[in-house]
Amino acid sequence: MPLRNEDAKALVDSAMKVNVSEFLRLVEDSIQLLAKERGNVGNLRIDGRLISLTSMGEAVIVGDLHGDLESLVHVLGSSRFMEKARGNGDSMLVFLGDYGDRGIYSPEVYYIVLKLKELFPEKVVLMRGNHEGPKDILAYPHDLPDQMRSKFGEEGLNVYAKLRELFDHLYNAVLVDRRYILLHGGVPSKASTIEDVAYAHEKHPQESHLEEILWSDPEEGISGTYPSPRGAGRLFGEDVTEKFLKILDVNILIRGHEPCREGFKINHGGKILTLFSRRGAPYYNDHGAYLRLDLSKPIENVMQLERFVRTF
Repeated sequence: MPLRNEDAKALVDSAMKVNVSEFLRLVEDSIQLLAKERGNVGNLRIDGRLISLTSMGEAVIVGDLHGDLESLVHVLGSSRFMEKARGNGDSMLVFLGDYGDRGIYSPEVYYIVLKLKELFPEKVVLMRGNHEGPKDILAYPHDLPDQMRSKFGEEGLNVYAKLRELFDHLYNAVLVDRRYILLHGGVPSKASTIEDVAYAHEKHPQESHLEEILWSDPEEGISGTYPSPRGAGRLFGEDVTEKFLKILDVNILIRGHEPCREGFKINHGGKILTLFSRRGAPYYNDHGAYLRLDLSKPIENVMQLERFVRTF
């Protein structure tokens, strides 16, 4: 596994050797940290499960990882996030969710992601994916419990139970004023205000907002929404995207959730960018991708962002 800097190497070494008590401590500390994040935290403004970022500095945006440790290490090394963060650089690291399941290094990926949050609490944002969803709409097959047992033996199920507590504290979305909305899956098609996004978790399952945020996918050539073949969420058309972006007064939706052969794809006339940051089985995409985004630059269309997408 190629390592690009000593910071990443140290994190990987710790992740491979971590024992159950240390892992549980890290998860519990992360829960407590996230539970206390309210109001203004550094450059973050937090309302419910919505983070608002000021349009300044850089954001490194990472899509689905699904236990792919090598891709995570590549992103950290290539982006130089840790070096910049230690040097008090104005750089954020935003994860779009889906940290585990599918890949065999799911425990190690969770460890590194949570350690990054512990090290740089005001610079790391952890969003919720459908693989961190509520139990009634959790992705299937869900192999994370078995992966935790493989790592920690009989105590693995206790670790998994603690991770489930963590899931409820992860964020629904990130808003960059007048520029972007970031979420894991898709548009909550019945949302009418920003509060529907910020408090989607409180309205679940009576309202469909959280389910669609975690599960929905854009579709070309349709209007409105249709049932999703995933079994949860909806397929939504460009008209739904346009309405949602207008409500939030932003131009672009950045999301994960969908495997992309080239690591990213563009939908709805340049209004949606999808990032997928893992490679290999069971998705067999040729490339992973992440985004290095200058938050200060006004962008009207995803095509203007394409040169900032880093594929590997």
